[in-house]
Amino acid sequence: MICKIDKIWLIAVLCLVAVSCRDKASQPSAKDFLRVKGEDIVNSKGEKFYIKGTNLGNWLNPEGYMFGFSKINSPRLINEALCQLVGPTKAARFWQEFKDNYITEKDFEFIASTGANTVRVPFHYKLFTNEDYMGLNDPEEGFRRLDSCIRWARSNNLRLILDMHDCPGGQTGDNIDDSYGYPWLMTDSVAQAKFLDIWGAISERYAEEDVILGYELANEPVATYWEGEERDSLNASLEPLYKRAVSRIRSNDKNHIVLLGGPQWNSYFGNFKDSKFDDNILYTCHRYGGPATKEAIESYISFRDSVGLPMYMGEIGHNTDEWMADFVDVMRANNIGYTFWPYKKINDSSMTGVGAPEGWESVVAFVEAPRGSYGEIREARKLCSEEQGEALLNKYVENAKAENMLKHENYIKAIKLDK
Repeated sequence: MICKIDKIWLIAVLCLVAVSCRDKASQPSAKDFLRVKGEDIVNSKGEKFYIKGTNLGNWLNPEGYMFGFSKINSPRLINEALCQLVGPTKAARFWQEFKDNYITEKDFEFIASTGANTVRVPFHYKLFTNEDYMGLNDPEEGFRRLDSCIRWARSNNLRLILDMHDCPGGQTGDNIDDSYGYPWLMTDSVAQAKFLDIWGAISERYAEEDVILGYELANEPVATYWEGEERDSLNASLEPLYKRAVSRIRSNDKNHIVLLGGPQWNSYFGNFKDSKFDDNILYTCHRYGGPATKEAIESYISFRDSVGLPMYMGEIGHNTDEWMADFVDVMRANNIGYTFWPYKKINDSSMTGVGAPEGWESVVAFVEAPRGSYGEIREARKLCSEEQGEALLNKYVENAKAENMLKHENYIKAIKLDK
């Protein structure tokens, strides 16, 4: 039998235990930011993290070929075509439905089920400004979309790479950056100021979000179309701009990795003269085509080894299943993490697909038709009526939903995310 004093003592002890447990439960769990350690990425326990995953291309930065278009290929030009087809109000409504349904939590659940651990999220800078883009001119739209990605990634144990795919002024000078045919970001001080401000806002908001692996400053800067002194000048302007952006980020955020791509489609790294100017940066390369061998990426490996920092293959793909499987083996043997491009697009050559709606070719015909004058626009409308175009756009969105998308099992097997 327990005496009265013992009972009081026991109750007191139990109360203290309960309070302690409650306090511990109310405290946030320890953050698990990833960091660079030599040529590896490690978590808060010092365990190696090897990137393997996919890219959410087309969702926040539409590309023509992912809709089945071959000539009209940038967000601005696609939107112009849709406004001419169904009118600006219905085009804006389409973009909202597209953003709400093309990528959802169900897509993150599927990506996680394949064994992936990382999702690269390409985005357009206009999502963080009041410039008209994908049906809105709201600077909070980008944060709303990224906030959703963070929730979905956390629920599915995935990491995120935030990739500014379309920079102010254009960093590439081709369709993929939605530019006007030249990498104006490299020379335009106003564009650069906007670039820095957006990264400042993103890093301020997400400084404590450990689901985010890192910030990729500018996708594929300075394409291959410039030669000689002009190319050299554009290339030389990249590292100073990167340094300014990292400085802005570090004023808010000392937690996240910053990812730096080289010029000429993320393939050249000879322009970097101060390659270790920050203690938490890594470099990112891209590769499409060519032999699936170590020799094909020897320059990337050599640069990585010379600076003693990680190298990550941010984009790779659009090839045969055999080629992709072989290249995965090469990347793994050489400690290069990877995210295949893209996760979803119309038809094949991706992890998942959007089935082309019956009659979609009429939308393609309108978009690809000459529309350089108002007369040509009126003529092109004979190829696809407003009503037909609206119905097909709605059906495209329906087909893009995770519950209706095509799953390309052989492709998924080839990229070996479950290994």
